[in-house]
Amino acid sequence: MARVLPFTVVHLRRHCLLLAVLSMLFTTGCSQQQGRDIVSQFREGRPQEFLQTSVDRMATLAMRDNLDSLYLLMSKLYLRNPQELKKSGFLDARTAEKQVRMAIEQQQPLPTLGGKKDLAALSFAMSPEFLGDRVGAFIYAIGSMLVTAHGNRLEFYMTDAINPTFVNNAARNIEKATWILSQRQNKNGEPLLFSNEISEEGSNLSFATEFGKIVARLDLLTQMLDERYRRIGLNYAQSLLFLNFLPVQ
Repeated sequence: MARVLPFTVVHLRRHCLLLAVLSMLFTTGCSQQQGRDIVSQFREGRPQEFLQTSVDRMATLAMRDNLDSLYLLMSKLYLRNPQELKKSGFLDARTAEKQVRMAIEQQQPLPTLGGKKDLAALSFAMSPEFLGDRVGAFIYAIGSMLVTAHGNRLEFYMTDAINPTFVNNAARNIEKATWILSQRQNKNGEPLLFSNEISEEGSNLSFATEFGKIVARLDLLTQMLDERYRRIGLNYAQSLLFLNFLPVQ
């Protein structure tokens, strides 16, 4: 005669079985979702990304975002300083901005700066002696300085080396340029370029905020680069400590 299990034991076994099935389905669903996410990421990625380390990819994205911030600042500066757009010789701000972007990204000189780049261009653009389009010259000078500090590259791969000292120096130069933008005046006591504003009517600190984003990205990249090179040194020291021979092929 078959043994009848108590009611509670039967239900307990059923609940355990149900939980096991649900757990298996959930795990399978997560695995499938993760698989789809990985496939999607591979499909959306570019072939060049396989030649980039995580730091290379971060440096590339940071450069893109920093240049985008500069271009946004250029648009805002033209709006606040329409007299500079007239000096550019272009009928509209979009065309003037395009010329500056091309000069930065193709590493070509800006005619109004007489062939000067990065720091030399920045000093000239923010001097009272400069009579050209100060907005375009100012943004070009900072953009070319960023490109120079990153080894004259806009994208980075395993074979490229970025000097963290130069990136850190670029961040400090941005801070100084922000101060110059807000403080330097012409002979009439007016700002060379109108940017941030604090008055009874209100305040506009968007310029300082956008420059702050650029500095933050540069500082973060500096830390990442320092850590990468520090780890290379530590790995070598560990190989000596544990008497491990280094691979030769």
